[in-house]
Amino acid sequence: MTEVLLKELSNSDIDWMLKTGSREEITTGQVIIRQGEPVNALYILLDGALTVSISQADNNPLGRAFAALEGGEMSGREIARLSSGEMVGEIPFIESYLPSTTVKALNNSQVLVIPQQQLATKLKQDVSFAAHLYRASAILLADRVEKIVSQLGHSTLVLSQPQLREILFIFAELHDSDIDWLIVAGEVNKIPAGTVLIHSGRPVEALHILLDGKLTLSTSEDDRNPLARAFSNLENSETVEREFARLSRGDIVGETPFVEAPPPSMSVKAAEDSVVLSIPRWRLAAKLLHDVAFAARFYRVLAVLLADKQRAIVSRLGYGRLSYSTGQSLGENLEYENELNSDFLAQVALAGARFDWMLKRISRT
Repeated sequence: MTEVLLKELSNSDIDWMLKTGSREEITTGQVIIRQGEPVNALYILLDGALTVSISQADNNPLGRAFAALEGGEMSGREIARLSSGEMVGEIPFIESYLPSTTVKALNNSQVLVIPQQQLATKLKQDVSFAAHLYRASAILLADRVEKIVSQLGHSTLVLSQPQLREILFIFAELHDSDIDWLIVAGEVNKIPAGTVLIHSGRPVEALHILLDGKLTLSTSEDDRNPLARAFSNLENSETVEREFARLSRGDIVGETPFVEAPPPSMSVKAAEDSVVLSIPRWRLAAKLLHDVAFAARFYRVLAVLLADKQRAIVSRLGYGRLSYSTGQSLGENLEYENELNSDFLAQVALAGARFDWMLKRISRT
């Protein structure tokens, strides 16, 4: 993934990283991020390879069951390998959870280490840098999620319901002017029950925000190559699909073109009569290109949702679960896994108000 950073970052971005960070040599087997422990820096792999693994305590029955069924070891399981150009440790800068995976050197490697405090300050002060880094993070996270799903099996999608409600994060993070632009740029469409909004394996032409109703996500059991599946869909051929999730109002679909992901491997269909706000892909792409501040907020949202999806896949399988359990004491000064921070919770009411405002604005148009 070396080309991602070189493509997304500017020369000034790279110069700042080189000036602020320090090059470090890490030896085979050395851990740079440990599951469940705070991350104090962003690591960019310059040379070598890293392995990403998940583990959990032996007292989790669900984890033991999956480990036994899959022939895995409870002590840890590799779910991805990272090559030069990858970033790790980016999640603390886009959400508050502790890492759900352990990252260590597969062989002798070299990393650029950028301290957390300096990076957090830079992201707040330099909106152009923030837009570039959040976009790069979103692209890398999308690729990483795909690798994890491939490694663990597509059946994991059945269990990978996000832990964040998208509406609560999206509308808390975006500005009023952003939401106003989405309303003006988008088109409200009524989707009858049974209508396919997005076909698996085919290009996505718009970002959709579900305003009312229910959408289902399903994967095809057709093992033909994507091009063959796409044309079979055009010919109305029968394909067997398996539903794995349902979306409700406030959720978004159709974001894959903006993180340079391949055509979606899932179909999106209306489970009941629904209403969506559809923003054409070309129009949103132009907005992201010409409005840097909007781009920074938009790509931050995508990066957080992708990071949450990665955590959900790991957590729902019973790996890496560090949540409160029976018999564990509760305390105001203790931090628990999957616990949202107070700053985010404070924005929940604002998010709901903004979504209601969007609905009222749309109803008057």
